Amino acid sequence: MKPGTKLVSAVGAAQVVVVRPPKGSVTITCEGVAMAEFSSAERRTAAAAGQATAGVVLGKRYADAGSGLEVLCVHAGAGPLAVDGREMSVKLAKPLPSSD
Repeated sequence: MKPGTKLVSAVGAAQVVVVRPPKGSVTITCEGVAMAEFSSAERRTAAAAGQATAGVVLGKRYADAGSGLEVLCVHAGAGPLAVDGREMSVKLAKPLPSSD
């Protein structure tokens, strides 16, 4: 897996892009089902784009401290995102220093 790899949920509408690849081989899941690369994904056609109310949020970065993996959500969907069974957390923005 390399930066820029697009992954899609096999059971929902969620899509993410790898920003920082993991240090080793990992399994990324969404809603408990392994995600697939976009080019080889056989997506379920019944996934409704409007059903994403909670879970993976558009524009948020998700990180896993154990593997070093960081992904960016490019299409919202149900979640959670997990790496080898560990739920990924939303990465918070770094506070800027004050200019005063």
